[in-house]
Amino acid sequence: MKKTRNVLIPALGLATIFSVSAEVLTKDNGAPVGDNQNSLTAGGNGSVLLEDVHLIQKLQRFARERIPERVVHARGTGAHGVFVASTDYSDITTAAPFESKGKETPVFVRFSSVIHPLGSPETLRDPRGFATKFYSDEGNWDLVGINLPVFFIRDAIKFPDMVHSLKPSPVTNIQDPNRFFDFFSNEPGSTSMLTRVFSDNGTPASYREMDGFGVHAYKMINDDGDVNYVKFHWKSQQGINNLDADQVKAVQSTDTQHMTRDLYDNIAQGNFPKWDLYIKTMAPSELNNFAYNPLDATKAWTNIKETKVGTMTLNRIPDNFFQETEQVAMAPANLIPGIEPSEDRLLQGRIFSYADTQLYRLGANHQQLPINRPKVTVFNYNQGGVGNVGNTKSDINYQPNYEKVTEDKQARHSETPLTGHVQQKIINKTLDFAQAGEVYRAFSEQERSNLIRNLSGDLGAVTNKETQHKMLSHFYKADSEYGTRLTKAVNGDLEKVKAIAETL
Repeated sequence: MKKTRNVLIPALGLATIFSVSAEVLTKDNGAPVGDNQNSLTAGGNGSVLLEDVHLIQKLQRFARERIPERVVHARGTGAHGVFVASTDYSDITTAAPFESKGKETPVFVRFSSVIHPLGSPETLRDPRGFATKFYSDEGNWDLVGINLPVFFIRDAIKFPDMVHSLKPSPVTNIQDPNRFFDFFSNEPGSTSMLTRVFSDNGTPASYREMDGFGVHAYKMINDDGDVNYVKFHWKSQQGINNLDADQVKAVQSTDTQHMTRDLYDNIAQGNFPKWDLYIKTMAPSELNNFAYNPLDATKAWTNIKETKVGTMTLNRIPDNFFQETEQVAMAPANLIPGIEPSEDRLLQGRIFSYADTQLYRLGANHQQLPINRPKVTVFNYNQGGVGNVGNTKSDINYQPNYEKVTEDKQARHSETPLTGHVQQKIINKTLDFAQAGEVYRAFSEQERSNLIRNLSGDLGAVTNKETQHKMLSHFYKADSEYGTRLTKAVNGDLEKVKAIAETL
């Protein structure tokens, strides 16, 4: 659909009006899209609404773009283990893994790269997936995270666009910095994540030697119905060890599977890797006490105490890569009583998208597969579908019925008060650059130099100078030294960078 409109373009300090003919974004049925940047929410901090058909359509179409390989997190490695609670955390949550000190819960962890395809070298720069399936007494809980505490975007409506920009070009099939920096130059909230990914944290030395983060805020509910917002952090007992650019080249020349090999070799030798799980909590009344929005996935919760709640040990290699690591179906929708999603807009979209992706990849009955099957009895009236291996004998496949089958009232969703209007607006308090600056200033001088080297390699390849200087202004806005050094490294115009930064 084409439409003629007037566009205001700042140029040389002057505002000029041009009449342009532009393509209008539409849904698949041809209807124009009114807002492609923000999901439809119930108020400023309310949940994303199912009636946002544009969001649903984007996520559904995105999940079905490739078969059978995962669209994201295709390159993965898995291992079995156990989580042992180190404290009774029942005052915060009824969730089974935390109900008593010493409680053991079997787990399966799938580590992965995010963007690169199945079989790609494990040396490539990328966030690393860190997804844990807890086979708890009350069903399976999936804590699906990465090795960094934040993400590139805050709204799931941008997830397909972000991944499209990072994936190879649909024309050349080559990953291109011109494409992903074009996207990120229009997403200033990505500055903190880019700073972390282009540091040496983007090239971990091993899966054993990296932390994991749930990224999103979740809710925990106790027996009294009290709600706390929480964030999860896996701390590696092995410490954190990354590769710099020279080490990446050296490793890649000899071993493109160094992370999988390291994990499996250590487990086989009895050197079982361990991670301590820490939780940060925040009362609902505290959500507005910060300069940033705590429900924004591009933000870390800084200066908030962490509580250790348990330790995970990985002690067994899968018997079969495909049947376990490839068929494990991680999804944030897999929750158990005592843990609920927050109103984090990115999480709200992932609740739908990840589960829908697994339905597409593995079929409607994928949770009957051994690697996904809960340790507890599953009883519901779902029926049929490809790959159903159940042994249902009853003539009753509906509820309510005369059989004594009831709901567990204790498992009902908590109640969240709502205010405001149904809306499509960006969140309040975006604070796009502050945490990126904090991360940069926390780096050592060597880490700063490595970051500039890594980032300038890709940013220097961007041929569109408008995109390049827009990106440079984001890093300058985060920290003037950071932006200045990076601008010099790519031979940019510092005065132009400063001028753009003034408008942000």
